[in-house]
Amino acid sequence: MKRILQLEEAALFGLSIYFFNQTHFDWWWYIALILTPDVGMIGYAFNTTIGAYTYNLFHHKGLGIVLLILGWSLAIPWVELTGIIIIGHAALDRVLGYGLKYTDSFKHTHLGQIGKN
Repeated sequence: MKRILQLEEAALFGLSIYFFNQTHFDWWWYIALILTPDVGMIGYAFNTTIGAYTYNLFHHKGLGIVLLILGWSLAIPWVELTGIIIIGHAALDRVLGYGLKYTDSFKHTHLGQIGKN
């Protein structure tokens, strides 16, 4: 089951690349911004609860989808790009085993413990 979910997330990552290719941004933007959702980890400087909430906000594919649709609908390229980046980053993280966080520990995710099979 784990491999099937990783393949699904890899396909979603590929879809984010396809969506990005439909924009008018230069490719270096995707490469430069793909790790920006990790800014959500800053919350862990305060405590694990705030960290989990900020991390999950910046890694929630639902937020990415809403921003992508808003960007398309309102013709605001930067909002569209933000949605594409969130979707792509979250999918790539999940391929690598980094899921949404529980409040007790950074390593406790909805995919299980980071580092354990």
